[in-house]
Amino acid sequence: MRVVTWNLWWRFGPWEARQKAILAELRELRPDVVGLQEVWAADGENQAEWLAGELGMHWAWAPSPAPERWRRRIGDPTVDIGNAVLSRWPVAALRTLRLPAPSDVDDGRLALHTRLATPSYDVSFFTAHLASAQHGSAVRCRQVGALAEFIAENRVDTPFPTVVTGDFNARPDSDEIRLFGGCRTTPVVPGQVFLDAWQYADPAAPAATRDHENPYVASGPEPSARIDYIHVGPPGPGGLGRVRDVRRAGHGPVDGVWPSDHAAVVADLADEPAP
Repeated sequence: MRVVTWNLWWRFGPWEARQKAILAELRELRPDVVGLQEVWAADGENQAEWLAGELGMHWAWAPSPAPERWRRRIGDPTVDIGNAVLSRWPVAALRTLRLPAPSDVDDGRLALHTRLATPSYDVSFFTAHLASAQHGSAVRCRQVGALAEFIAENRVDTPFPTVVTGDFNARPDSDEIRLFGGCRTTPVVPGQVFLDAWQYADPAAPAATRDHENPYVASGPEPSARIDYIHVGPPGPGGLGRVRDVRRAGHGPVDGVWPSDHAAVVADLADEPAP
């Protein structure tokens, strides 16, 4: 099962040209499931719906309940922003969670849960977008706590492990990532742990998903970092859901256009138990 997570950078920069580059990259990747953040909708169009139509996939969308700060940044009061899931299989159920944040930094960030109905078992799949302030670790710790509880409330009785994707806006050694994983500190929900899929990557492989090689990022003050994640629960029977491969994608131009200010993360998970 090929899983992708990608922040699509909403309608910033040359968004119309970028949209074609995003589609080209996803078409080449041929994913089974995609978690998307900063997805736009406007004038009866939805970026996730368009991508799903072009790729022959099912889709689900959750708009931000508070897009006003985003709209002010681009000067357009009509464009919505949210999270989305693209899936090879039907979306049997969905729920959303508004992630907690103090009012001075609350810009309506969400977690989206979908239950995907594969022919063999259901998959519990989440995508989330956490607060972005450099000094916001305490806020993100609150958010991953709420996310962990949301996951526990929506746990699906299935042999396939839960998959959680998203832009966590946090480095791998941060308090919030350690807290969410629950392996290197006490987990939020007793017994609920998640493995960072990138731990299975080639140690020599470039890891940054916000990278100064990207022209949309190059002038920014923050150093290159890996802030986008695919988290997977412990493997099911026979190693079902085990991470077999993980890498970046979308980390270069497509026909001269960089798709987003983030690189995507791609993980291949075992979709059948080992003999």
